[in-house]
Formats: sequence, structure tokens, C-alpha cells
Amino acid sequence: MFVWGNFLISLGKVINIAVTLYIWLIIIRALISWVNPDPYNPIVIFLKRSTDPVLAPLRRKIPPLGGIDFSPLIAIFILIFFRSFVVKTLIDLGMRLR
Repeated sequence: MFVWGNFLISLGKVINIAVTLYIWLIIIRALISWVNPDPYNPIVIFLKRSTDPVLAPLRRKIPPLGGIDFSPLIAIFILIFFRSFVVKTLIDLGMRLR
């Protein structure tokens, strides 16, 4: 059983790193949107393509209030909840299987 425990702990840590990096991508995209970025810049294209799958559905459900887009903030809250609940549950389950 220790093999499954180690697997779940490792999986939890990898998911934690991936979620943290994705949160930073959302933050960087929100900060870049304050300036007028070149839409043909490869970095801007990468940020849009990597964050749109999460932000686009939130934008459809949450209208901008006073011209401010709250979808990045809501996405970050959802990802923090995911990291706190799912990742910690995987790690705790892995610890118990050791």
C-alpha cells in the first residue's frame, strides 16, 4: 500500500505546482490587460490561449461590473479552493496509505 500512498502524495504535489503556476498565469494576464498589449506578441497569445478555457465561461456568467472584469479573481478563488480541498485530500490520503 505504500506505493499507492507515495503515488497519491506525488500526484498531489504535482497538481499543487500546476495550479500555482496557472494562478500566476491568470495574474500575469490580468496585469497585462491593464496596458495595451500587442495582440500578435507570442507571450500575449500564449497567455490568452492558456487562460481562456477557464476565464471565458466565467465571463459569460459574470457580467463586468463598472467596466471591471472580476473573472480572474473568481477563477483564482476557485483554484485556491481546489488546491486547498482536492490537493490536500490527495496528500492526506497518501499519508494514510503509507
